[in-house]
Amino acid sequence: MKREEMMVACCGDLSGKVRGKAFPLVQMEKRLKRGVGWTPTNVQITCFDNIAESPFGSLGDLVLIPDPSTSVSIESEEGAPNENFVLGNIRYTDGRPWEFCTRSILEAALERLQRVAGVTLYGAFEHEFQIKHLVSDIGKAFTLGGFQEERHFCEAIIAAMRQAGVTPDTILKEFGAGQFEVTMGPQKGVTVADHSLITRELVGLVARELGYDPTFTPIRDPAGVGNGVHVHISMLDSAGNPVTYDPEGKHELSDVAGKFVAGILKYLDSIIAITAPSVVSYLRLTPHRWSAAFNNLGFRDREASVRICPVSDISDIARAAQFNFEFRAADGTANPHLTLAAIVHAGVQGIEEGLEVPEATQEDLSLLSVEALAARGYVRLPQTLEAALQRFKGNATVCGWFPEGFADVYVKHKEGEIAYLAGKTQTEICEAYESAY
Repeated sequence: MKREEMMVACCGDLSGKVRGKAFPLVQMEKRLKRGVGWTPTNVQITCFDNIAESPFGSLGDLVLIPDPSTSVSIESEEGAPNENFVLGNIRYTDGRPWEFCTRSILEAALERLQRVAGVTLYGAFEHEFQIKHLVSDIGKAFTLGGFQEERHFCEAIIAAMRQAGVTPDTILKEFGAGQFEVTMGPQKGVTVADHSLITRELVGLVARELGYDPTFTPIRDPAGVGNGVHVHISMLDSAGNPVTYDPEGKHELSDVAGKFVAGILKYLDSIIAITAPSVVSYLRLTPHRWSAAFNNLGFRDREASVRICPVSDISDIARAAQFNFEFRAADGTANPHLTLAAIVHAGVQGIEEGLEVPEATQEDLSLLSVEALAARGYVRLPQTLEAALQRFKGNATVCGWFPEGFADVYVKHKEGEIAYLAGKTQTEICEAYESAY
């Protein structure tokens, strides 16, 4: 049978899923202007495809307008259709940004950063995931042999990234069973999140071609390793020069970067409902899992929520250009645009408040009492999604960063997700997220 090549206009939603609508590729120019129709209540479709309580009901109409700079076209094997998709922004029919469009929310956060600090965000995402059928590859963590066994899979991902316009960085066989990590090269502004989302979709595309089934779930088994998302961040001035590094600054952070980091840490317990937004996220965010459990800054410490990354003195790249910090309290159940928006807003709040750069921890914070932690400005991060949502909706400053009504809709979305899991055992809950992500 004949086929006609299609393009899918997509958006990342509150569940971190990429949803969209296909149209004939020959209509691309027209769709850049008029978009495709969209429905407000779509925003309340959870990762389990139940619909959470919606303020919109059956009412309303929107349009999803593609951004041609995000267009992806992957050439498939002979006889198979090409893969075409493009990201976009959800707007009202008169062209205004819709309050619950995640990409527009990030754009507003980046505009705030530019307005307040005069800098542009520069960053990259790292994604960990697992191939479900590789459950017994013991002895292969970080090994050449582990990579060689999946060389075709790994090289196909890198090729797809490059073809999609995403700069590949590294891919490796990670610590866990069937676990891999893929990293992208740094980008500016909203493209950081765009490329994160695209990379994740490309992993799924390549895996399906090979008959593999990947999962980005935060944790498959409470006794096993977790899958995190790490966000590397630095800043550029108006001329494109790096401004994150200052050899005289505390921990070598510049004034603007130090206040930005301090803001992230101050508001972390209230934004983690966005950056780690699943029930099983909180099985991973525990001490001694190389994830994050406290609102602490670490110097080359992979247990810290924010880590100052090392630089190489033998690199051909200048020290200032290498210097960055890493946000580690995120995972693959989160929408990359919302994750980055929450981080940016928290950082800008720290700049506006003139916060002091905290000390970098060099000890096991899990051994300290609540009182000792509080005396040093640390808190244990929420240990359940319900607790994280309470801190989010209870923080008027944080809720105020987002469009009117967003906080209420977001909390209801997550409550719908939680309701779906009612009565399930921990094992069943892990299985549900493994299937969904």
